[in-house]
Amino acid sequence: MFEQHKGFQKMLKKDELSFGVNVPLENYDKEPPQMIHQVERAQLAEKMGFQCLWFQDVLLEDPTFEDPATGQIFDSLIYLTYLASQTSSIHLGTAALVTSLRHPLRTAKEAASIERLFPERLMLGISSGDRRKDFEGLGIDIMKRGELFRESFHYFNEVIAEEFPEVESKFGKLHKSNLVPKPTHNIPIFMTGYCQQSLDWVAEHGDGWMFYPQSPDKQQKTISAYREKVKEYHGSGAFRPFFMPLPLELMDDPDYPLEKIPAGYRTGRKRAVELLEEYRKAGVNHIMFGLSKNERPVPEILQELGEYVIPHFNKPAE
Repeated sequence: MFEQHKGFQKMLKKDELSFGVNVPLENYDKEPPQMIHQVERAQLAEKMGFQCLWFQDVLLEDPTFEDPATGQIFDSLIYLTYLASQTSSIHLGTAALVTSLRHPLRTAKEAASIERLFPERLMLGISSGDRRKDFEGLGIDIMKRGELFRESFHYFNEVIAEEFPEVESKFGKLHKSNLVPKPTHNIPIFMTGYCQQSLDWVAEHGDGWMFYPQSPDKQQKTISAYREKVKEYHGSGAFRPFFMPLPLELMDDPDYPLEKIPAGYRTGRKRAVELLEEYRKAGVNHIMFGLSKNERPVPEILQELGEYVIPHFNKPAE
């Protein structure tokens, strides 16, 4: 389906591993980020060989939530568009747009507009959401998010792909009307977690799957189960990439040993290369680094990863 999509083909390849980085590109932990120097750092990430900038979709600050971070403060699609205009080739990904909280017609209009303005750079990760305060703020029942996600997904795809579709949904009705603009290329859509659906549904409808961090051996089992389902729905030759976020604290000492931190690792660059190779062999196609908890400046981390880590994965796997 994406054989002619230059962005997809450049970033996502079978048996290979590419890297992205989560925005904001700064050091922060429990406090909201300051959102300064982001343009320069996005440009540095592009220069150092990162394939994608990833944006969270968070509405409200919620100190009681397990992860109190407030995303990148600004609206995902607005800020994504801003940084797209300040860079030239790096892809722009949502990880993930909470479609249960957004009207699918508006989302289709926004996604199609971004695709037309920045062709083949948008990587659309979507989810059903899990931040209760966001649902409460919009007056949406969080217990219905699975149903809303499914209906939103189908509505979105109909209005963005078809000319003058006949659509009747709880989201609205389209009759003798048409979305403009239409994207000039299909937009890759990646599911995040199970989206309150089954693995079968995720494999059947997604162009790829984003799943939570696990050790390489556990992740390999998850990926194997997913790829078996992909084969059932799309045939043995179908490729649906697998994505994984990874918090990383990169230490100054290149030989620093591997230490586990929540959802990720603390290590030096040499062991980082070995660990990432384990993930590649497990079947991970793209890793989104979370660098916010580093004590070292984020630009320094981007530079080191770009000079010493990413080059190990730029040549086709043997």
